[in-house]
Amino acid sequence: MIVNIDGGFLEPGEARLPVDDGGFLYGETLFETLKARERKILLVGEHLDRLEMSARLLDFPCDRKRIESALERTIPRLTAPVSRIRLTLTRGSFDSLEYPPTKSARFVIIALSAEEPTPQERQTGAACVFAPNRRVNPLSHLPQMKRGNYADCLYAANYARLKGVREALFVTEQDEVLEGATSNLFMVHQGALITPPAGELVLAGIMRRQVLDAARGIGLEIREEPIARASLLEAEEVFLTNSMVDILPITRIENQPVGGGRTWHSLLTEISGKTPA
Repeated sequence: MIVNIDGGFLEPGEARLPVDDGGFLYGETLFETLKARERKILLVGEHLDRLEMSARLLDFPCDRKRIESALERTIPRLTAPVSRIRLTLTRGSFDSLEYPPTKSARFVIIALSAEEPTPQERQTGAACVFAPNRRVNPLSHLPQMKRGNYADCLYAANYARLKGVREALFVTEQDEVLEGATSNLFMVHQGALITPPAGELVLAGIMRRQVLDAARGIGLEIREEPIARASLLEAEEVFLTNSMVDILPITRIENQPVGGGRTWHSLLTEISGKTPA
């Protein structure tokens, strides 16, 4: 494990944040999860753009130049073929419910070795369940962001693990499927690529955007619209996306076979051709 706090590297056992940090007290953080392959951080500009946008919306301190410098100095320390890098921003120490001064802000970088799905795992596909809880957004007037207040996703992800499957999919009271606990959702229906529109309850994922761009590149019809639960189960193809797995087909939902198409493979090939290996 590699740990960097505010630009300084620390041994994992020595890394500390104060107990009055807003991340601990209130879950008041913003974060990004980035993938590095062969000592190159993928789509780093897109991740930092989203982080900056979220920070502006929340009046959250975000020193991009310092963060970029810390990430660049982290790269030579990466030893695994694939690494998962978690970048977290915190406002710093609170002594009341009032935001602390900007100078109190902190950032933390943690890098760990990771594994991508094997070709066989992609061929086999993932099993999923529907989450027992709802997707929530504490700041419902703003778009969904990667915030430290992650209780709904943690609960759903743990539910999936207890069921022995890869992912839990959030469903609304209107029986529309939104996204996974850690992923965006796509389906192929009658030749069109369909994904729920990003907004209050659906994250504008970095890999989601790459997939949409790739779909345009190979001439697919694209529709951003709600997905009914029944439509998902009848789709020709269903898959998940996030920055660590890229694209992962779903082949079972609630123990019912789904999908089976190969559009995901064409999209992954298109993305891989544009993303440095």
